[in-house]
Amino acid sequence: PFTPVTGRRLLVGPGPDANAYHAALLDGALQLAEQTGVSSMHINFIDEAEAPFLEAAGLLIRTDQQFHWQNDGYGSFDDFLATLSSEKRKNLRKERAKAQAGLTFQHVRGAEITEDHLDIFFEFYMDTGSRKWGSPYLTRKSFSMLRERMADDLLFIFACEEDRIIAGAMNLVGSDTLYGRYWGTLDGRPMLHFETCYYQAIDYAIAHGLKTVEAGAQGGHKLARGYAPVLTRSAHWIAHPGFRDAVADYLERERAAVDADMDFLRDRTPFKKE
Repeated sequence: PFTPVTGRRLLVGPGPDANAYHAALLDGALQLAEQTGVSSMHINFIDEAEAPFLEAAGLLIRTDQQFHWQNDGYGSFDDFLATLSSEKRKNLRKERAKAQAGLTFQHVRGAEITEDHLDIFFEFYMDTGSRKWGSPYLTRKSFSMLRERMADDLLFIFACEEDRIIAGAMNLVGSDTLYGRYWGTLDGRPMLHFETCYYQAIDYAIAHGLKTVEAGAQGGHKLARGYAPVLTRSAHWIAHPGFRDAVADYLERERAAVDADMDFLRDRTPFKKE
């Protein structure tokens, strides 16, 4: 629930009684919601296979979209570029050249991550939060705890001008997916965000055989960079019957709009048309 990554939310192992355990977990959650008097319960970024079960139990299903890059067995970034239309391929090359001018990029993972890296990245994190009218909720200690407990799952991508780090992105490395989480810079040069967060992530995924790059929530601008739209789902229990009916009516109309938007976006991906 802390990060926008789709996965199983009712954690039951495989076996002949799996369905019964799923039902028991959900029943317990609903009982707890009623006993505590909360107005609603929300299960976010549920797995597609869980949605029918939760809907059958009376929860409302909401759909939304993210943009993911898929690795179709590419051996290099140029292999990926070859799948794009000529115009989009040219645009991406220009963007990368502009962003990379005078810079080098470091991929820092696991034992290579130092407290100095975390110090500079925390500056980026706080700056991004303040500029985006957000409320950065992670403390500096949070990043040290991540390093202590799961360094091998952390990947920092840093943009460097000579010996000075000017931008960075924090990613989590899964078994077959790279998850982009936070980014920041104190420089502000054009295209640096795209290079650090999207193109360098693709480079890393190709080099390490990862199937997918999930570059975080939102961002229709990712479409032109080879990130295709995918549906995400969430499930919602609303205590008040009248409010539930109003939300259900809204979600039905919203789903139609999301589906239409998905069709619109799929027709406008940068890939070559067959």
